[in-house]
Amino acid sequence: MPLSPEILKQVKAIELRTRGLVGSLFAGEYRSVFRGQGMEFAEVRAYEPGDDFRTIDWNVSARLASPYVKTFTEERELTLMLLVDQSGSTRFGEPLTTRFCEPLPMAALAVVVAGVLALAAARQNDRVGALLFADEIERVIPPRKGRRHALRVIRDLVAFEPAGRRTNLAASLSYASRLLRHRSIVVVLSDFIADGWERPLRRLAARHEVVAITVDDPREHELPESGWIELLDAESGRRALVDTGSREVRTRVSELNRRRREERGRALAAAGADQVHLETGVPYALPLRRAFLLRARRLHRG
Repeated sequence: MPLSPEILKQVKAIELRTRGLVGSLFAGEYRSVFRGQGMEFAEVRAYEPGDDFRTIDWNVSARLASPYVKTFTEERELTLMLLVDQSGSTRFGEPLTTRFCEPLPMAALAVVVAGVLALAAARQNDRVGALLFADEIERVIPPRKGRRHALRVIRDLVAFEPAGRRTNLAASLSYASRLLRHRSIVVVLSDFIADGWERPLRRLAARHEVVAITVDDPREHELPESGWIELLDAESGRRALVDTGSREVRTRVSELNRRRREERGRALAAAGADQVHLETGVPYALPLRRAFLLRARRLHRG
């Protein structure tokens, strides 16, 4: 299917908008953030106090009559898989004209951040793929190398229009577990407003490195004082009249959303996933960089 000039224009705009961030954010930190699939043998050296005895090379040690240990280096080739939620709940606040006008709504912010990661992977000659989902898995882009492929990932993300509105995050996580045969980096971009995703995420994180980038809109958490308004559930289609002029109602909504975010954070941590929290209307570069710097430091200490 030929792409419209508007889609191509938006892809180019995302590439230009994120070029500086890709260059500065991941130029020296990308490899520190993502450790690689595993370890490969490097050399044998003399044993030193404190070395893990499990790394002793007994054949070499016997031949040289002195203990020697094997050393390893990280495999440098990575596979980055982007799981991008484009369900109805992520379309909150989306303008009627274009998804990529400022401030970016949740779904568009997820696409732009995914684009940053895809281009960073391409710059390091790593494979990058994507899985786009709503109530079903609607598109899978197999991981490949190269800038052209990264731009294809961004193009498909920009052009994507989900057939469904609900969220089946659990099925998407389970599918990714079956799809990825080697240890990979899995980045999940979602608001995590879904049921039953905790166990599939735990299984995925047991074999892969998982980073959950949660995307929220502050307007969902703090209702404006605007009297009676009609709210539409973007996934179920249900409508409800809410009296936002009532302080009690606004407080109750704020408390429910605060509790949901806290429970989400606990569930992500329990599953073994790192969380990066982004909000619409707030520049994403700084929190993204801060979160990945903290991750890099923690992995280095580990």
